[in-house]
Amino acid sequence: MHIAVVGLSHKTASVEVREKLSIPEPQLENAIAELTSYPHIQEAAILSTCNRLEIYIVTESTEQGIWEVIQFLAEHSQLGSPILRPHLFILLHHDAVMHLMRVAAGLDSLVLGEGQILAQVKTSHKLGQQYKGIKTILNRLFKQAITAGKRVRTETSIGTGAVSISSAAVELAYMKMENISTCKITILGAGKMSRLLVQHLVSKGAGRICILNRSLRRAEDLAKLFSEHPIQVRPLAEMLPVITESDIVFTSTSATEPILERGNLEPIVCSNRGLMLFDISVPRNVHSNVNELEHIKAFNVDDLKAVVAQNHESRRKMAQEAEGLLEEEVDAFDMWWRALETVSTISCLRHKIETIREQELEKALSRLGSEFGDKQQEVIEALTKGIVNKILHDPMVQLRGQQDVDARRSCMQALQMLFNLDVETV
Repeated sequence: MHIAVVGLSHKTASVEVREKLSIPEPQLENAIAELTSYPHIQEAAILSTCNRLEIYIVTESTEQGIWEVIQFLAEHSQLGSPILRPHLFILLHHDAVMHLMRVAAGLDSLVLGEGQILAQVKTSHKLGQQYKGIKTILNRLFKQAITAGKRVRTETSIGTGAVSISSAAVELAYMKMENISTCKITILGAGKMSRLLVQHLVSKGAGRICILNRSLRRAEDLAKLFSEHPIQVRPLAEMLPVITESDIVFTSTSATEPILERGNLEPIVCSNRGLMLFDISVPRNVHSNVNELEHIKAFNVDDLKAVVAQNHESRRKMAQEAEGLLEEEVDAFDMWWRALETVSTISCLRHKIETIREQELEKALSRLGSEFGDKQQEVIEALTKGIVNKILHDPMVQLRGQQDVDARRSCMQALQMLFNLDVETV
């Protein structure tokens, strides 16, 4: 079995490409089912966020498994392989394992050290298990990556003052506006990203915030988290009238098509007021054609890179410290992986020796007849089991602990030949 990851991120593809490959949570079940239906994919997990889409697989044939993932992505995005391939990265086993560790730790994020990605990795793990894509190997890998992410956040300072995409958007708005405290601010959406938006806006002194959402109750629940601030709540149906009176609009909804575009904004934006749009959604909530309007300035997640760059350098040294912790977690996974490869040989050897023990014990007890009672038989059985365990102990420990792949496989082949083991049957 081999582990591989095929994906794209903010490093390899623009938001225009990423939004075509985004897989919303309601579509994950079908996507995982389709991936695992391919003949060379035994396990599959999907990590889909605003800045990345990554598919982790376990496959017997790396080349065939990767080809099947690319076929899936090409069909899902309708981009075609020749257009898609330049944006994809492919990592195998050790590199794939380390990559997921770095992702979970926030070291591969647009905002170095951001914390939201760890929760997204946990969600991918949970849903991958629920939809039967994650089994033994990916289950262990994702658990190890989650442990790695937690360690980096508790044992290093990289998360101290680290910003998320939401806070980077607020920081950019703060840089663009002379006095954000006097601005009327509208937030479309009431999910986790919006909660972070409110949190950072409040910390910057914003006092006129209105949240719009399809579910009014969810918007009200978000406003209650900041009950000391006068946050208004409106249904998303009132979007355009509210935007008419707004200076800044942040969009963070789960809509799969733009909800703001030139056609519905042109009639409502006054030349003497102007409007700034900060779209942190993927797929985008704001169509690129709004930039054709003279009095509107629109920014998307790719525009946040300049803001992020200012914070990146200060965290670079912290990231080097975190990399050492990740190496420890990769080593722990590799140790488990090596042990997993030896399981079939060890199980087969133990099964054969145990079968011999039981047969020989049965012969001996039958010859002894009724002279031995139950207690004596238990003592003899315990004795034979103890002898078998002590004989098998050293070969098992040495086999599991063998770090060199070729040497480990040579040892397994030697055991299989010397003891005439039929590993596949067992």
